Amino acid sequence: MKKLTTLFAATALATLMAGSAWSKTFVYCSEGSPEGFDPGLYTAGTTFDAAAHTVYNRLLEFKKGTTEVEPGLAESWTISDDGLEYTFKLRPGVKFQTTEFFTPSRDLTADDVVFSYERQLKADNPWNKYIAGTSWEYAAGMGFPEVIKSVEKVDDLTVKFTLTRKEAPFLANIAMPFASILSKEYADKLQADGKMEQMNQMPLGTGPFAFVAYQQDAVIRYKANPDYWGGKQKIDDLVFAITSDASVRYQKLQAGECHLMPFPNAADVAKMKADPNLKVMEQAGLNVSYLAYNTTQAPFDKPEVRKALNKAINKQAIVDAVFQGAAQPAVNPIPPTMWSYNDKLEDDTYEPEVAKKMLEDAGVKDLSMKLWAMPVSRPYMLNARRAAELMQSDFAKVGVKVEIVSYEWAEYLDKSKAKDRDGAVILGWTGDNGDPDNFLDTLLGCNAVGGNNRAQWCNQEFDALVKKAKETSDPAERTKLYEEAQVVFKREAPWATIDHSLSVVPMRKNVEGFVQSPLGDFAFDGVDITE
Repeated sequence: MKKLTTLFAATALATLMAGSAWSKTFVYCSEGSPEGFDPGLYTAGTTFDAAAHTVYNRLLEFKKGTTEVEPGLAESWTISDDGLEYTFKLRPGVKFQTTEFFTPSRDLTADDVVFSYERQLKADNPWNKYIAGTSWEYAAGMGFPEVIKSVEKVDDLTVKFTLTRKEAPFLANIAMPFASILSKEYADKLQADGKMEQMNQMPLGTGPFAFVAYQQDAVIRYKANPDYWGGKQKIDDLVFAITSDASVRYQKLQAGECHLMPFPNAADVAKMKADPNLKVMEQAGLNVSYLAYNTTQAPFDKPEVRKALNKAINKQAIVDAVFQGAAQPAVNPIPPTMWSYNDKLEDDTYEPEVAKKMLEDAGVKDLSMKLWAMPVSRPYMLNARRAAELMQSDFAKVGVKVEIVSYEWAEYLDKSKAKDRDGAVILGWTGDNGDPDNFLDTLLGCNAVGGNNRAQWCNQEFDALVKKAKETSDPAERTKLYEEAQVVFKREAPWATIDHSLSVVPMRKNVEGFVQSPLGDFAFDGVDITE
């Protein structure tokens, strides 16, 4: 069955490419399958690329190639003097996509905005639990249920957010994928028909591309939205050819079977740069890779044990083997390119003998642990299995036995959130909005335990510093608070910080208009292919 599925996918892809004789078809060799198509329910970049950056828009968007917010579905906004009310004026005439499965009867209104947020904020909303086993992980991790008091329709083209407290990163937060705006009219129809789960399978929004079909783990097809408020795209059809193996993605790129690919093997980059048919974009990634201990489980509940294990890891060897120099060992939980990075902190030195002695002093003997390795490539970790093998060898030197485990990507993300998860998990993060809060609170805040906080770490001192920074408008004061929070993080060591990587994007020479994002996303509005 696996071979048959692969053959079908290859045949379908070849047919799509052949169609470019009368229409422009852009093929993106995606690294993995989306968890679903409702961006509010998930946190993975793979899912955001397949849904948020194709089908949907937000009230505000990030200006291409930057972390600067600009008008999106809202053409303007005002903030009250006390910083608690944000009023957005919506663009008039914004149309939802017309698809084979739904034809909208009206343009975007404030009703759609209220619906899109309230389903994530209110437990009694009929859409709050429409997909079993999921949660509004990102909204919870950002503290939205606590910080947003209400979302109100003022008139058809005006919506007002009232906050419970000042929230410095609020505008950047609502430009993030989880805050995408959905159609209430489409939702009402699905609810009436008893097909609410279809929202996560057949998405419909206001974005540059309309969803056509998805063959699981093989191909996602989109068409250009002819009514897009930003103008119809130059490419007519967009195809995500799901290709989990980086070497196979490279082969397809070389053969012209896809136009652009993410996350190449580090060993292939030099050859890509030398290929006259390809071009390669590079920039420092706004990212971090880490090993998150479950700090609620013994012996990982002891900071001295976590710090001992950190000293057993040869991070430079991981960087050399996995990235071949296109990364640097990570000291802090935020990248050095981000404001408020504390450059005064020193990293854990690699000292196996010292680490072994620290474990003995902590009363830890004959420790066996599971080490979770991601099944997919991400910009912050190109080969988690290789990194896990190196850590397995490092830990063996200090008397710790490691079993490497993995799961399919969506299952990996889900299982790794469990509060009783065993061992330590390799994961990472690419910033979604350029604000330190998006790392420090989203990944390590007490409100993110059981979600993005894979370390299950709730430290009141750290949490108070980060929460105070969120409510502070003065950048200098925010910087000071975040620097102090990083000191606490380094002292308590809920993670072993692994690396910050260079983001590398290879593509065919005839691709024009693609802008590399510091946020690590892959968006294809504005992209063209020439002969």
